[in-house]
Amino acid sequence: MSAEETELNPLVPSMFEVLLAAGVIAALVVLAFVGMWFGWRRRGRKHDLPELVPAPPVAELPSAKLQAGARYFGTTVSGDWLDRVVARGLGSRSSCRLSLSAQGLDVIRLAGSFRIPADALRGARHDMGIAGKVVPPHGLLVVTWAHGDYLLDTGFRLSELSGPVTAMAGTPPDKSVTEAHNVWIRSISKIAKEHTS
Repeated sequence: MSAEETELNPLVPSMFEVLLAAGVIAALVVLAFVGMWFGWRRRGRKHDLPELVPAPPVAELPSAKLQAGARYFGTTVSGDWLDRVVARGLGSRSSCRLSLSAQGLDVIRLAGSFRIPADALRGARHDMGIAGKVVPPHGLLVVTWAHGDYLLDTGFRLSELSGPVTAMAGTPPDKSVTEAHNVWIRSISKIAKEHTS
């Protein structure tokens, strides 16, 4: 071999340069995750909420007026659909089971079940977005409730239509969801009115 052939190609990085670049990228990724973790913790301290009322075990749930499977989208400070509340586990989106009874609304989910007591309910409505998540018009059931010093909005999208409203043949899915939400809105608003008057 000639000296020219054994000479290193200047366009190919050395092993040191490759390891340095990989280390810098890894450090940036770790720094980004640490920043997100601190931001999530800071947001959790932003809303000083008292402990949530725990939901009873599923076997001990009171007799339900309405039940449905749903997707829990999150909780915000009422009136500001982007001010997401993450304290007390309210920031975790998850599947859930809703059970409305005379005692309140029980939200059963793996991320932490809780009860919105009947005397804390302030009403319910349709909406199309909460906590930065947007769905088709009338796609969310938003429940307004009082907890501590805050008035909160919690968003759900019913995924399982049962009880008084079931998907009818030929009915568009969004229409069935809207009708189901209407049943829930009327029932929650009635309970709220009974306890606030």
